[in-house]
Amino acid sequence: MTPTDESTIEPEVTSAIAQQVIAGRCILFLGAGVHCPPPDGSAYSYPAEERPPMGGRLSEALAAKSGFAGAFTKESINNLQRVSLYYQKRFSRSQLVDRIREEVDANKKPSPALRALAELNFPLVITTNFDTLFERSLAAAGKSPRKAVYSPESKPTPDCSPDPTAQRPFIFKIHGDVDQPESIVITDEDYIDFVLRMSDKNEFHPVPEIFRYNFKRWSTLFVGYSLLDYNLRLLFKTLRWKIDQANIPDAYSVDLYPDPLILDVWQNERRYIKFIAQDVWTFVPRLYQLVTGKVMP
Repeated sequence: MTPTDESTIEPEVTSAIAQQVIAGRCILFLGAGVHCPPPDGSAYSYPAEERPPMGGRLSEALAAKSGFAGAFTKESINNLQRVSLYYQKRFSRSQLVDRIREEVDANKKPSPALRALAELNFPLVITTNFDTLFERSLAAAGKSPRKAVYSPESKPTPDCSPDPTAQRPFIFKIHGDVDQPESIVITDEDYIDFVLRMSDKNEFHPVPEIFRYNFKRWSTLFVGYSLLDYNLRLLFKTLRWKIDQANIPDAYSVDLYPDPLILDVWQNERRYIKFIAQDVWTFVPRLYQLVTGKVMP
């Protein structure tokens, strides 16, 4: 099974996504892969010093600062949840979040692809990214976003009134924000608490009701993810738990190399999601052109 036979989505499906974006009926779900570098030969540039690191590189940076490899000689320094927990115990929670902020947000810049997505009509945006690069991109596009951030404590979720619009989108940072240290979901313990919080009911549910309601009405576009990530699949299924699959609009994942097993189960067997076998730097310029009629700058 290869991306070119089972996972390639026909161009008209990208056109269908564009129509949903134009209508303001598509939820954008942003992951860390949205910060990936352009491939060789791309017309776009995104220098390494401007990019937040991917999970593995962030884990390596935390491991180097904390001495993780010396303490756990048989463990991988790329296990971000484990390494970050050690960093927190070795130093403190505040120092862990300060280091994360330094790595993913300080002196980093949005990519051309991220700025292009910010120009499009996504009234609702949900992201697992800790950084503030998308918020900065929205501001640069002349928009005034509202933001809610996951809380590890059971308390009423923020109201969103009036309804979000293209110019005033609503962003939910489901794994936290670097400006709110208590909100970050990164260690093993954070993920356990997060899963428990996702079982809260009604107004205490950590995900604002407007997202849970519109997951049943609008399509969802995942950009910057690999569904090989167990935590992402768990999050996806939790958000759609006990919802009749027949009543859920299409969801799409931009993933150049989807895992063959996940593809077979999630796309072909269970019809959870449709994979678009393209990288960010191919898909976003195409979507941007279909929506705006212009070439992505």
